[in-house]
This record gives sequence, C-alpha cells and structure tokens, in this order.
Amino acid sequence: MIIRLETPKEYRAVENLTREAFWNVYRPGCTEHYVLNQYRKNPDFIPKLDFVMEEGNRIIGHVMFSKAELVLEDGTVFPSWTFGPISIHPDYKRKGYGLKLLQYAIEKAKEMGIGLLQMEGNIEFYKHAGFDLASKMKIHYHAEPKESDVPYFLAQELIPGYWGNREGTYCPPKGYFIADENPEAFEAYEATFPLKEKLRLPGQLGYEE
Repeated sequence: MIIRLETPKEYRAVENLTREAFWNVYRPGCTEHYVLNQYRKNPDFIPKLDFVMEEGNRIIGHVMFSKAELVLEDGTVFPSWTFGPISIHPDYKRKGYGLKLLQYAIEKAKEMGIGLLQMEGNIEFYKHAGFDLASKMKIHYHAEPKESDVPYFLAQELIPGYWGNREGTYCPPKGYFIADENPEAFEAYEATFPLKEKLRLPGQLGYEE
C-alpha cells in the first residue's frame, strides 16, 4: 500500500473513483466527484495535501484538504482548514484503508503547520483519527443553533493551543456547494461518465419510506 500526491494525469481516474465511492450514499447518485473536479481550480485547494492511495498499482483511495474560516464572536475571521471528499473504492471499504489514508494526511497537515481541522462526518469512524464533537471546543455549525451538540460536526486541534479558549462559527467553504449552485454545468459533467442508476435508499439525507 502506497500513499502519495495525486498527479494531473490521474485527475479523471480519481474523479471516477470518487463517484464510485459516493454513488447513492448520501443522495441518489452523488456530486462529490464534481466538487473535486472544480475544487482543483479553487484558491482554497491545498495541492500539497492532495493524496491518492495505491494498492497493487491501482488507485483505491483519495483525500483533499482545503482552507476554511471560523468567524469569532467579535466578527474576526480566524484561519482554519477542512478536508474531503475522502474516497475509498467500494471494493476496499471497511478494511481500514480510509483510516490509514486520513491518518497519513493529518500527519502531513501537522508538518505544514495546520492547526485546526473541522469537518462533517460520522463520529464513530472519525473518532479513531482523533476527532470529537466540535461543540466541545465551542465551534458552532452555521446551520444549527449555537447551543446544539451537532453529532455530525467534528473538530480536531492539530497544534496544541492553536484554538485556545475562543468561540466561533464554521461554514463549509463555498466550493463544496458548486453542484447545487450550477446544476446545468454539473449535469453536463455527469453526462461524460458511464450511466449509473440513481436510487433512493435508507440512510440517505431526507430519506422517507
């Protein structure tokens, strides 16, 4: 198993991997591959934290990092970071590859001086990489009441004391919503991939039987 930086010639293959990893997971179909496609042109994208994982000369995983911001109580903008999408090919899920990829990437982020990460995800998985509820650090999610312990919003201080005793609110970087903001461009991009069936499944956002 090898983890290394992604190269431009691998962009399409990694986008297809991301599509396979997220298809019908959070919604019928997915948009994460388009987010990745567009994000490489975003100034918040961090090329030095854009990693692929190989197993037997096959790319089976990918993760990217982005700059983010926290708005403090006095309106000051405080620098922070996030990551995702993080993708593991369906053939390799639930075998520990995702955790190994994330742990490697987090160590590289520390070496670059990145002090704080927050993200949206399942705490039962991400706690193994050092994450906890962001509310415990007085970091609020923009779409929820400040007093809420939002179960899917997580954070981790990479540099001790970086966040200190501050309090602030996080909003995901704008580039993460690009498929919803540009539906026609997304549909044109999606049409360049092989046709796959979109299914409404239990566990998806907004699923109702």
